[in-house]
Amino acid sequence: MNKKNETFLDLNLDSQIIKAITESGYSKPTPIQIQAIPLLLEKRDLLGCAQTGTGKTAAFALPILQNLIKDNKKLVPKQPRALVLVPTRELAVQVNDSFKIYGKFLPLKTAVIFGGVGQNPQVKALASGVGVLVATPGRLVDLMDQRFVSLANLEVFVLDEADRMLDMGFIHSIRKILTYLPKKRHNLFFSATMPPDIEKLAGTILDNPIRIDVTPVSSTVELISQSVMYVDKEQKKDLLLHLFQDKTLKRGIVFTKTKHGANKIAELLSKNGVRVDVIHGNKSQSARQRALEDFRAGKTRALVATDLAARGIDIDDITHVINFEIPYVPETYVHRIGRTARAGTSGIAYSICEADERSLIKDIEKVIGISIPVNREHPFHSKSVEFHTGKAPKIHGSGGGGRNSNRAFGGSNQKKSSFAKRKPRG
Repeated sequence: MNKKNETFLDLNLDSQIIKAITESGYSKPTPIQIQAIPLLLEKRDLLGCAQTGTGKTAAFALPILQNLIKDNKKLVPKQPRALVLVPTRELAVQVNDSFKIYGKFLPLKTAVIFGGVGQNPQVKALASGVGVLVATPGRLVDLMDQRFVSLANLEVFVLDEADRMLDMGFIHSIRKILTYLPKKRHNLFFSATMPPDIEKLAGTILDNPIRIDVTPVSSTVELISQSVMYVDKEQKKDLLLHLFQDKTLKRGIVFTKTKHGANKIAELLSKNGVRVDVIHGNKSQSARQRALEDFRAGKTRALVATDLAARGIDIDDITHVINFEIPYVPETYVHRIGRTARAGTSGIAYSICEADERSLIKDIEKVIGISIPVNREHPFHSKSVEFHTGKAPKIHGSGGGGRNSNRAFGGSNQKKSSFAKRKPRG
């Protein structure tokens, strides 16, 4: 790690980007950001063996934003200047939200497109041209076929989670998209694993790239007392209220997927005598800051938050994290539970899981490398929901923990090496 680049100021980023980063509550860049950002500002192609929880999104978003505003080209109708290709709708929304946060003070339009919803609003967003387009492969190909989007003058191409793309059967869509890209472009390629077929795909996209390998820090997760509670959907709220009867739950964060869900849970807790506040994207910066200060000062016992709003929370003595809804992206789980077990204190993480979230728990266990014990001692345990086999340890709420050094942008250990030069094709 370069000792000189210990703050975002050291990375020669635009003052308006620094302002947005600071306002969002971030302080220090992570190792992948320290190494990747200077290279990407020089428009070097990059091959990153990295997962979502390593700070990867900011590592590519910040320099992309800076390069786009530096070149300051006029937008062309239907033509994005930068394209970030991701495998799922959920990740597309998260990445787009990140670009909007970091580019808050920049005159740069962003847009996100994905399937499963009507295309008209997306077509309208693309009509006058955008600086950054975040897209899933299927919907992008569909809109390209209808001539609602063109990649003829694309400047930056990012392929994110390449191995997951292949697992989901997107290889044909990706190959089609590559044929429409201009030969001269800046390329970024990320994959959690790097088997031969992924390296081969990278070779068709990248030109003399720098390779960065990133390993997420998982030991901090292992220090937190985790458990999953299986419950029927109609009893989730009853279980949440039951957890707040525990006197040891002195300061807890409850995570939901949506702003509407966060408001509903905050209302439920408040009606049942829990001092609570809520933070999400519809809250003003001042309202979010006030909620955090009240939470830090102990004026409120619970904070209900969405994932994006909770980024940058660094408050000691958070005793519990409760996942009222299981996140789609496993690395998001790591970020969530990392809000507890700080400064040498213990921490407890509960995950309230209903039937259609069972597979998400399996995905999380693969990423963190351990099996999350099942808590069957609560009064709402659902045997019909539980899918674990074998004997799982019984959990009675005791927590173990330690200092969690994984911050808002993620923590990592990494190395950098050169990657064989290959001519771009397609």
